[in-house]
Amino acid sequence: MSLRVRLGLAAGVAVAIAVIAVTVSSYAGTSSELRGQVDTQLRKEATRAQHFTQGAGGPPPGDAGAGPGGRLAFEHRQHAPFGGAEADLEQISPDGTVHAPDSRDQIPADGRMRALARSGHGSYFTDRTVRGIALRLYVVGAGSAGAVVAALPLTAVNHALSHQLLLLVIIAAAGIALAALLGLLVARAALAPIARFTRQTEAIAASPERLETDRLEVHGGDELARLARTFNETLDALERSVQAQRNLVADASHELRTPIATIRANLQLMRDEERLPAGEREALRRDVIEELDELTALVSDVVELARGSKPSAGAGDDVRLDEVVAAAVERTRRRAPGLTVTADLQPTLVRGEGDRIARAVANLLDNAMKWSPAGGEIEVRLHDGTLAVRDHGPGFADEDLPFVFDRFHRARAARATPGSGLGLAIVRQAAEAHGGAASAANAPGGGALVTVGFGPTQAPAGELLAG
Repeated sequence: MSLRVRLGLAAGVAVAIAVIAVTVSSYAGTSSELRGQVDTQLRKEATRAQHFTQGAGGPPPGDAGAGPGGRLAFEHRQHAPFGGAEADLEQISPDGTVHAPDSRDQIPADGRMRALARSGHGSYFTDRTVRGIALRLYVVGAGSAGAVVAALPLTAVNHALSHQLLLLVIIAAAGIALAALLGLLVARAALAPIARFTRQTEAIAASPERLETDRLEVHGGDELARLARTFNETLDALERSVQAQRNLVADASHELRTPIATIRANLQLMRDEERLPAGEREALRRDVIEELDELTALVSDVVELARGSKPSAGAGDDVRLDEVVAAAVERTRRRAPGLTVTADLQPTLVRGEGDRIARAVANLLDNAMKWSPAGGEIEVRLHDGTLAVRDHGPGFADEDLPFVFDRFHRARAARATPGSGLGLAIVRQAAEAHGGAASAANAPGGGALVTVGFGPTQAPAGELLAG
């Protein structure tokens, strides 16, 4: 069952419940009003007869008069049984004898009536059917005279209620049908934008090239407009992701092309290496090995970037960041003995993937080592969970500063040197994967300053020192 049909049925059911409630209330109200009028007339006439039977004055007007011994005297009525506009009256003596103006109008006394007649006190209303005629009775005590019974037929009341019930049922059925129809129309109109969204998303899914051009139309500020904007933002993010993947593949292909072409050329030369001098053969072999090393590093960097900024599930461990940085500092000192590497490391514990953190720290120091002049200094500082690496090289050019963490971005001055432009991109990605961030700036006095955090620290430095 479609959502539109479900919404239409829900609206129809809601309206049906309301219509039925109104119908029942209207019928009950009319019934109460009509029967109340009958009860009022019965009480009025029975009270007059009761008043007279108890000797509280002269004979009441109408057809009841005083008989011997306080008994009601009835005039002869010229109408069908229980068919008069006025109430039919009868008296029940304390001994249970029923006195009625006409045997046709006599209402048989039951046990409750006789009990009230014996006591002479109390009153109640009840419904009875006598000779197929529905009656409304009012029985009231008349003291020593027994009880008085007043009766009116409910034929007219029941007839009016039957007509009203039929009319209400017809109106309710028509209202429910109309409500169901209107509910379907309203659901169709309300869901039309969603249907349009669905068609557009299906078209985009069927033709991925439309991802760059197609967006949902946004009108107004309601929930559907918010849904459209959210979906458009999702498409924008998806487009950026797809474009980033395309750029990564294109850039990686471009970067791989150079070492592969070089290796191919060198291998072709090595087929005739016996014709080359020994020195050239050795240089050729070294060049092939260096190109293979560069190719291996490039592939490793691309694989690292393909991991994305999302933390690996279940890969988090406690990592002593200060120990990781200390190991990277020692490695840098061995690789660049002509540089001075100073370290100010505060004990720091973070939660994350040790290999990714170590790779990012190594990239930071490699970048600083690459740009440091001969005899220069690299300053490494780790405080409050933030690692800062500063070199004393030329620093970042102003036009390069916003892009230093972009994939395959290389400054103009770096294009003649080995490297792929992925080192700082890996640093930022590792930082973001651990809930941190990376930033780059030119340090006061010259040189580049790169700071990176790997998320919140797990313990204060004092606790680590004490441990």
